[in-house]
Amino acid sequence: MKLSGIEIRNQFNTWLIAWNDHDLNGVMDFMHDDIIFNSWSGAIISGKTALTKSWERWFSDHQNFKFTLEDLIIDENEQKMSFSWELDWPSFEKKYSGKREKRKGVDVLLLKEGKVYKKNTYSKTTLQIDSLKVRLQAL
Repeated sequence: MKLSGIEIRNQFNTWLIAWNDHDLNGVMDFMHDDIIFNSWSGAIISGKTALTKSWERWFSDHQNFKFTLEDLIIDENEQKMSFSWELDWPSFEKKYSGKREKRKGVDVLLLKEGKVYKKNTYSKTTLQIDSLKVRLQAL
């Protein structure tokens, strides 16, 4: 099943609202059962069940976050999209724990049967905290 560009955009908008409402079930509605998620941390998670379990912890550990869409590119023919975002949330970086952090990144999403089956997430290596540029610490 191929989605039109408008359908992709509408699903994406609903998905982004689910993220910002901290609605994990709503976020997972847009994921294919065979999802492969490549995280900004380097972790790779395969399958909707495993991703749901991983994100349950992420959602509970990282409350009070908000994603702001900066740019969205949709390729209807290839059923792909990429979007740049800014994440605003309490920092977990040493020396800045709990302060508001702004992180920028890009996601590349590949669709199959109208759902995301591959999600590649990339993040800048510097953050903004208290108007300062802070380098990410090694994991």
